[in-house]
This record gives sequence, C-alpha cells and structure tokens, in this order.
Amino acid sequence: MSPHRASAGFTESWDHFRFAIDDGVATVTLDRPDRLNALTFDVYADLRDLLAEIEHRDDVRVLVITGEGRGFCSGGDVDDIIGELQGADARTLLDFTRMTGAVVERMRRLPMPIVAAVNGTAAGAGAVIALAADLRLVAESARFHFLFTKVGLAGADMGSAYLLPRVVGLGRATEILLFGDPIDAAEAERIGLANRVVPDADLAAEAEAMARRLADGPATAHAATKVLISRELDMDLGSAIEMEAFAQALLMAGDDHAEFYRAFKAGDTPRWTGR
Repeated sequence: MSPHRASAGFTESWDHFRFAIDDGVATVTLDRPDRLNALTFDVYADLRDLLAEIEHRDDVRVLVITGEGRGFCSGGDVDDIIGELQGADARTLLDFTRMTGAVVERMRRLPMPIVAAVNGTAAGAGAVIALAADLRLVAESARFHFLFTKVGLAGADMGSAYLLPRVVGLGRATEILLFGDPIDAAEAERIGLANRVVPDADLAAEAEAMARRLADGPATAHAATKVLISRELDMDLGSAIEMEAFAQALLMAGDDHAEFYRAFKAGDTPRWTGR
C-alpha cells in the first residue's frame, strides 16, 4: 500500500460490476449480459473511481477487464444513457463526456498493466476501453466496432482519435473511425489491434495465464515500462532517451535488479518484490 493516502479506505465491492483480487491479479467483470454489458452512468462512475483507487493497493499488480456472457461491452446503453441525455443541457452533456474520458485517461495513467480479455462484441465505448488496455487478448468470435459516426457523433470519442492511430497507424485509424465498420478478430490481429486471438473456450485460461505472468514478474519494471511508453508518445527522441536514462538509473538501484544479479550468480529464479 502506498504510504501517501488519505483517510478513506479501499472499496472492497462495487455495485455496478464484479471485482475480485486473486494473488496480485484484479479482475473487473462487466456483468449486464442481457444487454451485452452495455454501460450505464453508474458503471462509468464506478470504473472511473476504481481506476483512481487501485494504483494505491499493494495487493494488485495487474488488472484484467472482461465481460460476462457473449459480449465484452456493447458501449453506452441506448436507453439508460443515450435516451436519458436527449435534450440535456450543455453542462450535463460535458459532465458526462468528461466522465467517460476520465475512464480512459486513468487506464492509461495506471502504473500497472491492464489486460482486456475481449469475449465477443466490443462496440462504441466498449471498443475504446479495450483499446485503452495495454494488451488485448481476443476471442475468435470477438468483433470491434468503433461505431460513433453511425450514431451521428464524432469518431473521436474517449481518446480514440489519440490512441487508435498509435496502435494501428494513422491511415487505418482514419478509415476505422470515419466509417465505423466492424472489425473481426482475425482482422484485428492483422492490423495490430489484437495482441493475440485465441479460441473462445480458451480465453479465460489464456487471460489468467497472461495476467499471472505479469503479476509474478518485476512490478516496478512493468510500471516504469508502461509509463515510459505512454509518456514518450509525444516526445522527441532526445527527451525520450533522457527520460529513459533517469528511469533506468533508478531501477538499477532497486531491489529487483539486485535480486536478478543474485539469482543469476546462484543459478536461481529471481524472487521479485516490486521494489
């Protein structure tokens, strides 16, 4: 646990999705399967607040996000969000769009890896949440659908116009965001949107194995890697090299690097502490 925390305790259960921690692996399971895990105002708010909280826990080293049933997340609920916002004033709309963006911003700022286990439809905001993860493990039946223009809104939503070109390239991202056509799992893997595609029946086990590998590894090194990848997207090369030099020097003085050397000399397996 970080020593620099306010007096409020951690939230151990959340009302609008399932949340569990198992030996360093935290899992968020969106659980409105009858609506393909469509998001509500409350789900957004809980995700935003969880992401602000979880980085201060010392019992979590990796976060997995997945969905219950046959969908990952079908985006904002048509009735509970789109219908409710019809006729809303500008302040209400801006409060909502800022809240949705905060989910993605906090995902990218979180100093631990996030794995999206995409088990079916990932549409609209659901596609962006998967995009904002560090790794996307995708079931063969999954489909991504950045459908914002198809509902009369900008294809740029929740940071998608920032993140998607950096994942698949500018030209391909422009096509995806302008037309809003669905992308199946094979195409997602081909263009780099999916890190790996697996049979539907294997998704949970593969996600668990990927998360376990991360959770059992050097947490500080993983955190530094994620932070540097994110920050260097908008840096010139000289600034990036200098930032990496400082980060690497700090890690060289850390316990995990010393543990690597001890284990190497002893022919042993490193026992990482995340320090």
